[in-house]
Amino acid sequence: MSKKRCYICGKESLSINEIGLTKKLLDRDSRHFYCLVCLAEHLEVDTEFLLDRVEEYKEQGCIFF
Repeated sequence: MSKKRCYICGKESLSINEIGLTKKLLDRDSRHFYCLVCLAEHLEVDTEFLLDRVEEYKEQGCIFF
């Protein structure tokens, strides 16, 4: 997998969780990815909420994580 950058701030080497959240919450075919902070701002939630969702999705067996 090539290194992904945050579409907003340019953070390099996004984590699997950041890429997975972008796909799960915005668009599974997205070509633009968000870091945790920028995604939280975009969705108007806090980062802790998103981290809780990551754990929930992992427990459910989501393919993006």
